[in-house]
Amino acid sequence: MVDSAITFVLASASPARHRLLKTVGIEPVVINSDFDESSIQIDDPTALVEQLAKAKAEAVGRRLKDHPHSYLANGKNALILGCDSVLVMGGEIYGKPADKLEAIARWQNLSGNVGQLYTGHALLDLNKPKLLVLSRITHVHFATVDQEEIRSYVETGEPLNCAGCFAIEGKGGAFVDRLDGCHTNVIGLSLPLLRSMLRELGYGITNFWN
Repeated sequence: MVDSAITFVLASASPARHRLLKTVGIEPVVINSDFDESSIQIDDPTALVEQLAKAKAEAVGRRLKDHPHSYLANGKNALILGCDSVLVMGGEIYGKPADKLEAIARWQNLSGNVGQLYTGHALLDLNKPKLLVLSRITHVHFATVDQEEIRSYVETGEPLNCAGCFAIEGKGGAFVDRLDGCHTNVIGLSLPLLRSMLRELGYGITNFWN
């Protein structure tokens, strides 16, 4: 029996991840980690997203341990999920573009090509305590996009806030031909992987349904 008092915490301000969790019946408490992602520089994309996800979950975990009642009534009895995503194309790691010019240049590379979307997941159980860190890869086949479409898409501002410079659940979905692998992983959180991680920690995803 899972303690009903445990709180599911999303260590991310990402609206897309929040929506995904709500889709499967989890209403998380959102606590942005405020972790400086530039402090971790790793060339291997798997190691990078896993380290960033771990750092975000642990940052929120420290906050809850130090000030348990400032954030939650049962602050020390929390399950914390940290995530991070990057896109890899031709051996180059893409995070969020710095500006519109970089976004345009990046889409000129993405057009008609295949990238690999890596998402790291860190699930921290403060009560045990125990930490699981795993990642998943999805291959993204991008459509051939012309210059006018690229400029118009970048002008919407959507790709400026996304790892890999696109949001498949938004306007960017029109520029993706197909996916090989987990669809929700591309949105920023693999729901099948989360279910597996919850089970490994002794929980069921249905335990968090409202």
